[in-house]
Amino acid sequence: MTTTTPGRTAEVELAIGGMTCASCAARIEKKLNRMEGVAATVNYATEKAKVTYEDGVGVDDLIATVERTGYTAAPPAPAAPAPGDGADGDAGDAGDQGPPDELRTLRQRLFGSLALSVPVVAMAMVPALQFEYWQWLSLTLAAPVVVWGAWPFHRAAWTNARHGAATMDTLISVGTTAAFLWSLWALFFGTAGEPGMTHPFELTIARGDGSGNIYLEAAAGVTTFILAGRYFEARSKRKAGAALRALMELGAKDVAVLRDGREKRVPVDRLAAGDRFVVRPGEKIATDGTVVEGASAVDAAMLTGESVPVEVAVGDAVTGATVNVGGRLVVAATRVGADTQLARMARLVEDAQNGKAAVQRLADRISGVFVPVVIALSLGTLGFWLGTGDGIAAAFTAAVAVLIIACPCALGLATPTALMVGTGRGAQLGILIKGPEVLESTRRVDTVVLDKTGTVTTGTMTLHALHTADATDGAEGADEETVLRLAGALEHASEHPVARAVAAAATERLGTLPVPEDFANVPGLGVQGVVDGHAVLVGRQQLLAEWAIELPAALAAAKDRSEKAGRTAIAVAWDGEARALLEVADAVKPSSAQAIARLRDLGLTPILLTGDNTAVAKTVAAEVGIDEVVAEVLPEDKVDAVRRLQAEGRTVAMVGDGVNDAAALAQADLGLAIGTGTDAAIEAADLTLVNGDLRAAPDAIRLARSTLSTIRTNLAWAFGYNTAALPLAAAGLLNPMLAGAAMAFSSVSVVANSLRLRRFRPLG
Repeated sequence: MTTTTPGRTAEVELAIGGMTCASCAARIEKKLNRMEGVAATVNYATEKAKVTYEDGVGVDDLIATVERTGYTAAPPAPAAPAPGDGADGDAGDAGDQGPPDELRTLRQRLFGSLALSVPVVAMAMVPALQFEYWQWLSLTLAAPVVVWGAWPFHRAAWTNARHGAATMDTLISVGTTAAFLWSLWALFFGTAGEPGMTHPFELTIARGDGSGNIYLEAAAGVTTFILAGRYFEARSKRKAGAALRALMELGAKDVAVLRDGREKRVPVDRLAAGDRFVVRPGEKIATDGTVVEGASAVDAAMLTGESVPVEVAVGDAVTGATVNVGGRLVVAATRVGADTQLARMARLVEDAQNGKAAVQRLADRISGVFVPVVIALSLGTLGFWLGTGDGIAAAFTAAVAVLIIACPCALGLATPTALMVGTGRGAQLGILIKGPEVLESTRRVDTVVLDKTGTVTTGTMTLHALHTADATDGAEGADEETVLRLAGALEHASEHPVARAVAAAATERLGTLPVPEDFANVPGLGVQGVVDGHAVLVGRQQLLAEWAIELPAALAAAKDRSEKAGRTAIAVAWDGEARALLEVADAVKPSSAQAIARLRDLGLTPILLTGDNTAVAKTVAAEVGIDEVVAEVLPEDKVDAVRRLQAEGRTVAMVGDGVNDAAALAQADLGLAIGTGTDAAIEAADLTLVNGDLRAAPDAIRLARSTLSTIRTNLAWAFGYNTAALPLAAAGLLNPMLAGAAMAFSSVSVVANSLRLRRFRPLG
């Protein structure tokens, strides 16, 4: 997709191929930004580069720069028709073939390497399994792992080397290749291939020529461990575009268009601006438009966060993907395709994902320094021992030992083991962590922005209070059960969310409700009918006024208090007199106040951000203990609000559940989605709270911080071990069994440290 600004700049989105880690994305971004007149951001997760360039620079120049860096680039394929057309489904399937194929190949490499590596490691570590020709079986099993299983690491290492860079891939490739080649030399030209050769447990420090030492278990084991880490990372990365797909799938698939006065159902992508289409109760509105016939209530909560359905009539604007919950509407389309609010929200999500800085792994950053140092030390060791006249075999033994001891066995386990244990424990507690890059943000988060509807509140309308008139107000008194029976019976026949709240409360308290007669829906005002011989009205004060019925003073005062608190007030009258007032509101979840207090205890400042009106927002905020409120905002405004906080130097976590939260969740440094919310929000977030209880949010942050801390401890131990062992290797004093035992101990320590996460407990 290319967008041009007249006379000055253009913008293009490139699909990038060949990236293996966040460092690759950083390298491409650096190369592109070095071009004059070019500003680029590269997202490793979505495998896209968003580039703005000035006159004089062409797309071909950008692609050539990426290719010179060692990767591939291409403009994305033309957009397929909107959902609903058969071609769209084909295009969508074809577009998804890349990631699943990549994941399937990686899974095959992992399982194949695992099956071959287990016996190799077992024979090397357990002398009782070392039969007469065990070393040759080890070679047969390990060779495919080192060559085929580790091929992605070798390929990435070669790409890095061509551009003077070193990453974790370089360290893996150099270490496993050195261990394998030395084992080949020892088997074919040394004494390691002799029948009956064993690796006894001699934990001694002594010089040797290395001709009897093989390191096949290290080469195969490291490859398998790191393949496991890459596989789980790839599974998370594959979901990067799912938020956009989930957003677009929210729209209607087909629509009843009026052609020559007759309805004809067509795929929604065939709508054109100006077309008139019919929306019946319960249907989604196909696209943005203006009501030209009818009146109804529209549930726009998923797009705007407004908890109360919006009443619409002729001349009012409506938004695509919202739901008609009242009467029949005829709408004239004003915006279609990429111009609709839903499509703009999808672009907001994608822009937020592209702009979110990819966290370069600590292992890659350290590897960039560690690998050149190890290679230099290995060459220096070779030169030193050749210079001392100790012989070529001894010199090469010491030099290769340096490379082997640097082979990142514990390093390969550091991240995947902690992540697997941490995410596994999180899953038990209803907290889903998408990947290791998520964890980095949790340490720095200092502000938490919370959506209101569906996050702090239940997201559904409930009966909050019931006020009855008494005889002193000029009307015959009414008891609550009678009010609920008569009002509930009428509202039970309506599909309006406010009506459903009243009907649900009446049914819960009374059970079976009577069936109304002469039921009628009065658009925008309420309902009327006959129940148990009484002429009943339920709705706004204007509905009663049309029947010349006034609210008694007590009910009028209750109505004013209700509306100031942001609740919806419903009057109930029968037989010509106002009898009661019902207050309906989106109820606050019982656990929300406790959750906010726990977030404060973690050092976070809570902010309520909602599309609902200010009165409602302030009432809810006061109830749960939030001081700062930002209300009446559109989805675009939510993203801007998060950006403003980030511009102030804050690290922002966002908690939400609706489509209107998706872009803000992607923009935030840490996005937490309520699992009972929409797919778009869940896919755009970094963490998902499965059960909808807001108290899981502080637990999620605590768990993520603990997991990150464990990963850092593991990495520190792994690199510390390698650094401490390098002098012994350079001195030629590293006995193979001592090296193997040390490596095993290092790996066991990393795993044991990771397993401590299983003891993580929620606050309760």
